[in-house]
Amino acid sequence: MDLIRWEPRKHAVRSLFDDFFDMMEVPGRGRRGLLEGSPWEPAVDLIDKKDKLIVKVELPGVDKNDVKISLAENNLTIQGEIKKDEEIKKEDYYYRERAYGNYARTISLPIEIDKEKINAKFKNGILEVIMPKKPEIQPKEITIEAE
Repeated sequence: MDLIRWEPRKHAVRSLFDDFFDMMEVPGRGRRGLLEGSPWEPAVDLIDKKDKLIVKVELPGVDKNDVKISLAENNLTIQGEIKKDEEIKKEDYYYRERAYGNYARTISLPIEIDKEKINAKFKNGILEVIMPKKPEIQPKEITIEAE
C-alpha cells in the first residue's frame, strides 16, 4: 500500500476556495449555484418604516415578466424562473455561461398590512415591494404638553 504525503497548506487553500464559493449564492457559480441543480434563493432586505414595510429583493439577470409576487396571510412570496444565457466573444478568448431554474423566497411579515395598497417596482435587478401598514396597526405618537 502506498503512502500519500499530507500537504496541509494545499488542503487549507482548497478549503478556503470551497467555502468562498459555497457562500456565493449567485446562479451558476460555486457548488450551490443553479448549474449544480441546487436551489437558489435571492437576497432579501425587510425594512420596517413608521407607516409601511419595504421588501427589497436582488434578482440579477431576471426579467420582471418572470417574477410572481403573492401574499397569503402574513407571508409574502416572490417566485419565478431565472434564464441566464451570457456569451462573450473577444479576439483571444471565448466565454459562455448559462443558468436556468426556479427560485422562491417567502418572507414572514411581522405585522398586518393593507393588501389593497401594495405597490411593486423593478429596476436594475432590484425588486422593491412597498406595503403600507394597516391604519390600526400603525403606532400612534403622543405629544407631551409642557405645563
